[in-house]
Amino acid sequence: MAEKTTAMASRRGFMKHLAAGSGVGMAALAAAGCQREAGRGNSEGRGRLKAAMSNAALRNSWCELGRDTAMLWGDFLGIDIHWIDGMSDPTKQRDQIDLIVDDDLDFCCFQAVQTDSLAEPTRRLKQRGIPVISMDQLLVPYDKLRETGVWLHVTPDQEYMGRTSTQFLVDQIGGQGKIIHIGGLAAHSGAQGRMRGCQTVLANYPDIEVVGDGVRWCNWNREEARNTFEAILSQHDEPIAGAFFHNDDMAIASAPALKGTPHEGMVIVGIDGQKQGLSAVREGTLAATTVNPACLIHMTAVAIGQAIVRNKESIKDLPQEIIAPGPLVSKDTGNLDAMLYLSDPKNCLV
Repeated sequence: MAEKTTAMASRRGFMKHLAAGSGVGMAALAAAGCQREAGRGNSEGRGRLKAAMSNAALRNSWCELGRDTAMLWGDFLGIDIHWIDGMSDPTKQRDQIDLIVDDDLDFCCFQAVQTDSLAEPTRRLKQRGIPVISMDQLLVPYDKLRETGVWLHVTPDQEYMGRTSTQFLVDQIGGQGKIIHIGGLAAHSGAQGRMRGCQTVLANYPDIEVVGDGVRWCNWNREEARNTFEAILSQHDEPIAGAFFHNDDMAIASAPALKGTPHEGMVIVGIDGQKQGLSAVREGTLAATTVNPACLIHMTAVAIGQAIVRNKESIKDLPQEIIAPGPLVSKDTGNLDAMLYLSDPKNCLV
C-alpha cells in the first residue's frame, strides 16, 4: 500500500496506477500517451492546449461531476479548459458556443442540450480544422456525426441503463402491479434510449401497468418531477408498486412525497449512480441505480481530444463511438462501496 501511495504522488505514477489497477478509463489513459512528458504541444509548438467544453446543465449533479472531472484531468494533461454551462436551454448553449467558435482552440467536447442544436457551430469548427467530440447526448443523428465535424461520440449504453434499472424494479415487485415512469428531456437521445430500454423490459410483463399515461417527461428538472410524481400519486388510492426515473436527481427529489401516502412501500430506481444516488441506495431511498459514468465519459473525451492534437491524428484513426460501461448498484450487488469511492468528486473515476 505504501508503494501505491508513493506512485500516486506523481501524475505519471497516478495514471499508470489507475490504468493497471482500477480497470477504469483505459481508453482515455492509453490515448494520453507519453506526449505530455515530452512537452510536445500542438502544431504551433504550444506546450499547453486550449479546449472548450460544455454539458447540458450544471444544476444537474451528473453534469457538475462531469465538469469537475474535465477540469481535473485537463490539469493533469496540460489543457486550459473554457467551460460553458448549457443551462438546460439549447438556445442559450448555442449562443454561448457561437461566441467561441473563432477562438484559438485545439479541440472541443460538447454534450448538447438537444440533438442538432449545436450542428452549425460544429460545422464552423470543422471548417477551421478543430476536432469536436460529442458526449452522452448525440450532437447530431448518428449517421451525420462525421459529415458535421464530430470526430467521436463518447456515451453510456442508454438502452442498457434503462433495461437494467427497470428489470431490477420488475423483479422487486414480482412482475406485477402499477408503476410510474418519469422521463428526462424528450428531445434528449439518451432519454429516448432509456425509455426504449424500459419499454423493452415491460413488454415481457403484461401484468404491469404504467400509470400517469405512460412516460412523463420532466426535463431533468427536480421540481417538475416532484410535482408530476405527486399528482400521479394523488390519483391512486391503491398502492403503486414502483417507479423508474431517468436520473437519480429527480428520483431523490420525488421520494419524500411518498410519506404518509398509501404508496410508502414503493420501490424506486434511477440512473446515474454518482455519489448522491449511491448514497440514496445506501440509505434506502432508492432501491437501485445504474451507473452512468460521468467521470469516465468526460475523462475519455478530454484525453482523446488532446491525443488527437498532440499525436496529429486523423479522423480515420478513431472509432466513431466509444461506449463507457456502468453497472447496476443496489445494497445486494456487492459494488456499492467501490462505486461510492470511484464516484467521489475527489477521485472522479467513474
